[in-house]
Amino acid sequence: MRRPFIAANWKMNKNTSETREFIAKFVPEVKNESGVEIVIAPPFTYLLLTADNLKGTNIILAAQDVFYEEKGAFTGEISPVMLVDIGCKYVIVGHSERRQYFYENDDIVNKKTKAAMKAGLGIIVCIGESLEEREAGMTFAILQREIEKGLEGVDPADIVIAYEPIWAIGTGKTASPEQAQEAHAYIRDRLNVLYGNKAEELCIIYGGSVTPENVDSLMACKDVDGALVGGASLKADSFARIVKFRR
Repeated sequence: MRRPFIAANWKMNKNTSETREFIAKFVPEVKNESGVEIVIAPPFTYLLLTADNLKGTNIILAAQDVFYEEKGAFTGEISPVMLVDIGCKYVIVGHSERRQYFYENDDIVNKKTKAAMKAGLGIIVCIGESLEEREAGMTFAILQREIEKGLEGVDPADIVIAYEPIWAIGTGKTASPEQAQEAHAYIRDRLNVLYGNKAEELCIIYGGSVTPENVDSLMACKDVDGALVGGASLKADSFARIVKFRR
């Protein structure tokens, strides 16, 4: 049975004191939540601080991005082995903002995924369509391409797929439960083509303006196994309510 997976993506938010304050409030709220994987991905500059403050808790540390080489002359980049060294267990790869603002394509996503897996990291691989692509009836074609190219040659172990419709990220718009389930069911079907029965064990999570108000209906969907949460993860009480979703 798939274990629910709820991840916070803080993006480019918070400072040192805000990070400490969040953790101090959040940990007591979720310390007894044993039936769900709880993940926090702070900015690179606060990974070590967050790691130190999460020691001994039931919360897992993740990074928001990674480079595909272990070391070398790549100014400004962070390697998978560096992330492992400071305590990261997961990394987000292929987020739509990386694809949009930094022109990352499926080949780069694939290289990053393979490099992260080689280093022993779990990978949250993001896929999703734009509003224009959805309105043109291209949703499934985009998802198929991003799955097949992004996961080419990748073992399914420690992979979490995040379906994040680009039109719903940071916009306040959320896919309806029916839209989310339709996309997730399609993704699982495509994963079955790649991995056979192993696909039934893979978590597919939803990202796109997830809030305390809509998380319950999203999590009630058969193939929605969790959430990748942006803005609503910046407040401890808000994210705690999402972690404590009710089906």
